Amino acid sequence: MPEPARCHAVVPAAGSGSRLGAALPKQYLLLAGRSLLEWSVQALLDAPFIATVTVVVSPGDARAQALLGPRPRLRVLPVGGATRRDSVLAGVQAPGIHWQARDWVLVHDAARPALDAASLQRLHAELADDAVGGLLAVPVSDTVKRAASQVGGPAGSSDSPPVSRVAATLSRDGLWLAQTPQMFRHGVLLPALQRHPEVTDEAAAVEAEGLMPRLVRGERQNFKVTTADDLALMGAWLGRTGPV
Repeated sequence: MPEPARCHAVVPAAGSGSRLGAALPKQYLLLAGRSLLEWSVQALLDAPFIATVTVVVSPGDARAQALLGPRPRLRVLPVGGATRRDSVLAGVQAPGIHWQARDWVLVHDAARPALDAASLQRLHAELADDAVGGLLAVPVSDTVKRAASQVGGPAGSSDSPPVSRVAATLSRDGLWLAQTPQMFRHGVLLPALQRHPEVTDEAAAVEAEGLMPRLVRGERQNFKVTTADDLALMGAWLGRTGPV
């Protein structure tokens, strides 16, 4: 009889967070007394069904290990690459990794510090018998516009800055905003990442293999901190709610 599938989490944390414009990579910025990375990792460690948590940082980056310290089930690997895909792939196939094809890999963004326990448990429960896997996501609720760029202002002057105008209003039916964790069988995720270096998330790699990941309803506070406005909003949320 085969052993039950185990769950392993990977947190890519090798990015610079350049769009935020901060002095530190955004995963190390403090919100409500903890770095974004600490919030995100703790949410995974609090889940008893997750066997290991692997944080992937850039070579030479000692900050994550100093912040997180030695903890059971946690390891920090300085094998990160230039892109999210590179870092996740490096973490999944790092020396010492002996995961089985049936095991689950949950990839969670270091910059999503408000992952709640209920969403994480729901993801695990709804995918338990799935052959492929899926991801947390939320349905699009706002009206969606597609922009058409226009050079210059109304008079068409080349000295005026470019403006954007609405080209079309799109139907939001069937549109979802992807979140993390994204949870896939190791035997599905590893070859997908190896064969599709252009992807921006794990679900896209699995989709490129011709598979259809499952969408599991998440919560809106589990957004990714990308801009200064995001940082302020997330700080207010974490400061009000504390550990989630």
